[in-house]
Amino acid sequence: MNYRHDFHAGNFADVLKHVALARTLLYLRRKDKPFRVIDTHAGAGLYDLSGPEAARSGEARDGVLRLLQGADLGAAGELIAPYLDAVRAAGAPRFYPGSPAIAQSLLRPQDRALFCELLPQALESLRRVLGRDSRVKAIGIDGYAGLKAFVPPVERRGLVLIDPPFERRDEYERLFDSLGAALRKWPGGIFMVWQPVKERDIADAFCRALAAQAPDWLRIDLQVEAPAPGRPLARTGLMVVNPPYVLEEEMKIIVPALARALARGAGAEFLIESGGGAGAHDT
Repeated sequence: MNYRHDFHAGNFADVLKHVALARTLLYLRRKDKPFRVIDTHAGAGLYDLSGPEAARSGEARDGVLRLLQGADLGAAGELIAPYLDAVRAAGAPRFYPGSPAIAQSLLRPQDRALFCELLPQALESLRRVLGRDSRVKAIGIDGYAGLKAFVPPVERRGLVLIDPPFERRDEYERLFDSLGAALRKWPGGIFMVWQPVKERDIADAFCRALAAQAPDWLRIDLQVEAPAPGRPLARTGLMVVNPPYVLEEEMKIIVPALARALARGAGAEFLIESGGGAGAHDT
């Protein structure tokens, strides 16, 4: 699967990933101690939703733009607000921020972030977006090599976001092996893994295998319509290793609201599992 982000920026998968990212960083900010963010597949940093790729797919219309236009989020609205504040600050509704820009907006003076991006054009764009900020650094390196090199961080607190484009046939194998090695080096780190769920059995097998390595985990899936051949991506997932203790309860408020607000048709549902319980819930 090729998940070129220019076509998908601001879609429902971005919404889920970036809301969870924001909630996790806000949790880390509760203590004065510094933390570090490591993003293994950082991307270009900012996406023009009026550009030809985003306009062609139109996925943001059924994603972040619904939220910005005032979709009813109920009790989840307050929890989602910091994410939407970061999106607006980046220039929405025309522009949508990638994970690095959202993370940068939530860093304090003592915190640091490291962004890995292998593609030269995307790296150049990312550096422009980040600007002259001594707290952050963008490096031209393969994300899995960066994960090996930069974990554990000197702060010993923080989050690693792994959200590859899934362009390679062996992506799951590389992801699983690299994450396993990183966990052995930094067993207390928070690792957030994103995946586009095109084949449910493959996604389920990956999550089961990862759960067997990491006894403290949280799985979150969001489906906005029944998947069907030839249709756009309908399901996305996050696997969080060592999740903040508040994240599961927050996501139990947030994800049902997103499933309702972002549903594209029949079959919208969500799944939240942690350590060995829970199940799917229809909206």
